[in-house]
Amino acid sequence: MLSKRIIACLDVRDGRVVKGINFEGLREAGDPALLARRYNVEGIDEIVILDVTATLEARQARSQTIAAVAHEIFLPLCVGGGIRTEGDAAAAVEAGADKVSLNTAALLDPSLITTLARRYGSQAVVVAIDARWQDGRAAVYVRSGQAETARDAVDWAREATERGAGEILLTSIDRDGTKSGFDCALTAAVSDAVNIPVIASGGAGTFEHFAEVFTTGHADAALAASIFHFNEHSVEALKGFLHERNIPVRLPGHGTAPGAPDAPVHPQRD
Repeated sequence: MLSKRIIACLDVRDGRVVKGINFEGLREAGDPALLARRYNVEGIDEIVILDVTATLEARQARSQTIAAVAHEIFLPLCVGGGIRTEGDAAAAVEAGADKVSLNTAALLDPSLITTLARRYGSQAVVVAIDARWQDGRAAVYVRSGQAETARDAVDWAREATERGAGEILLTSIDRDGTKSGFDCALTAAVSDAVNIPVIASGGAGTFEHFAEVFTTGHADAALAASIFHFNEHSVEALKGFLHERNIPVRLPGHGTAPGAPDAPVHPQRD
């Protein structure tokens, strides 16, 4: 069993990290580069930058944010928000991203997934799925959770995988920012339907929530923001908790917990 990854998410607006509840009521959480530096030291496994107002922020500003974060870390960096074309993806990679995350653009043009997978490899293409329960189904939402689509999260995850996605970043809009726990039912449904890693997002509030999503939710990685940004919990303490419960994680300064193979190697910047 591969190590479970802990991922910090930097939701960025106008060059600053923000965080809200259910995708609304954003409040500032700090400078993305400074937060990335802290997480790098604490032993986070990966960082995701999501530009929550991509249409309002110029490409130059986003590239500067990516470059500033990349300068502070030596671990995988994924960038999403405003990646609508092959050129947008190339700009993110040139600025320092190891992976790009597609959301609305992938739904509008699923062939973009295949195009980027062929250019950079599937491991560099993440398809983000924002979902919430509607009439008993996990409906996919786009445009920062503002617009419902006719797509089902499980079906869309399967198609994205077939088109070349290397990972699924699954966010429960219902749980986002609530600290009430990950949506393990949603996560398990998607994880069991695909043969690529699924990153659970939305609802992290306690160490137990991470243990639950790794076991009953069948997640390969768990992403959080609030509990890390506002110093509610440390990455090191979280990993220690998971290790004690025999959940394989990479321990800060000690490599992978005993008995667990190393996590997949991601391309690194020079």
